[in-house]
Amino acid sequence: MKFAPENAEMVYEQEKIRFDGFKNLGLNLNMSRGRPNPEQLDISNELFNEFSKSKGMSGNSDYRNYGMIDGIPEAKKLFAELSGVSEKEIIVMGNSSLNIMYDTVQRAMQFGVLGEEPFNKQGKIKWLCPVPGYDRHFAVTETFGIEMINIPMRSDGPDMDMIEEYVKDETVKGVWCVPKYSNPQGIVYSDKVVERFAALRPKAKDFRIYWDNAYMIHYLTEDIPLKNIFETAKRYKNEDMIYMFGSTSKMTFAGAGIAWICASEKNIEDIKKYMAFQTIGFDKLNQLAHVLFFKTPDGIRQHMKKHAEMLRPRFRAVLDILDEELTGLCQWTEPQGGYFIGIDLPYNTAKRAVSLAKEAGVVMTGAGATFPYNYDPNDSNVRIAPTYPSIDELKTAMRVFCCCVKLAWAEKIIKA
Repeated sequence: MKFAPENAEMVYEQEKIRFDGFKNLGLNLNMSRGRPNPEQLDISNELFNEFSKSKGMSGNSDYRNYGMIDGIPEAKKLFAELSGVSEKEIIVMGNSSLNIMYDTVQRAMQFGVLGEEPFNKQGKIKWLCPVPGYDRHFAVTETFGIEMINIPMRSDGPDMDMIEEYVKDETVKGVWCVPKYSNPQGIVYSDKVVERFAALRPKAKDFRIYWDNAYMIHYLTEDIPLKNIFETAKRYKNEDMIYMFGSTSKMTFAGAGIAWICASEKNIEDIKKYMAFQTIGFDKLNQLAHVLFFKTPDGIRQHMKKHAEMLRPRFRAVLDILDEELTGLCQWTEPQGGYFIGIDLPYNTAKRAVSLAKEAGVVMTGAGATFPYNYDPNDSNVRIAPTYPSIDELKTAMRVFCCCVKLAWAEKIIKA
């Protein structure tokens, strides 16, 4: 066997020669974040021309002026339909769904949820965190001093047995979810998992599911449907339990898109009550430009096909190199969408592999970043972000990474 312990010294010698060669190239490649590449951004440039095509008017409302804190009607209609909710169940805001999530936690901390006591007056509270997961989610709850609990991800979503048990604790107030093409593994929650989420009976009345549907139509080959959690929750009279978030950040412009929150009508009114003191309105012209650019949900889907055509070769390049170099040593996902590939390295080698890659000029997402507090108990999971580099840069970066993974494994065996 290629990666049998008795072969460790041979593997080390071979990979050390490769590693020194990579270091001599003076590489400066960054694989740390899931950013759209320039070609992806270019396909939305026509959006800017929508400003000149429209006077910014809709009926008697001038979108150049103040007002409409919950978004323009056209945008609410478009993104409500895309999200599978009614227009009364959505607020369209600025460019960042992460900002909306942060604000939603902040409101709960300071003002409470639907009349419940504010989080910051309840003592120690807890949050459920499917892992591996999205580092920025964990950073939000850590910032507020909320205790985070790891929930293992399965092939069809989080371990629901654990979640159903933990929500019996009144101090558990929320759970982070990326239900479709999850970050970083690219998992789509199964119908059964969505059903169990919708049917939860948490002890805390102010418990909320933070349903970050960031990649709702970000497929690579064929879109995989996700069961509508709002429709399902209404059957259990549980619609107040869900906040769903979305944005155009990886549809149009990562720094200049629009974002939204979907929630029950009660939650929407509660959110708007506090927003009224926070803003006099978001960028309605940008909202209108997006509506004119996309026109319909099908227009968005057609646009996303262009993204998929650009991303498929990048994901394929990564997976082919992993197959060639690391089969038998590591395990990884083959996502059908999203922006990442999750890979599990041999136990207690991820930090060393990522450090070696940086030494050779390739920056990866930090080992441990996909877990709360940046602590992966197995020191094994690494997130690969294939979207931004060119194909040639990506192939070089992956060769370096694979070399470093093998070096880290061999070093561990030799030192044992």
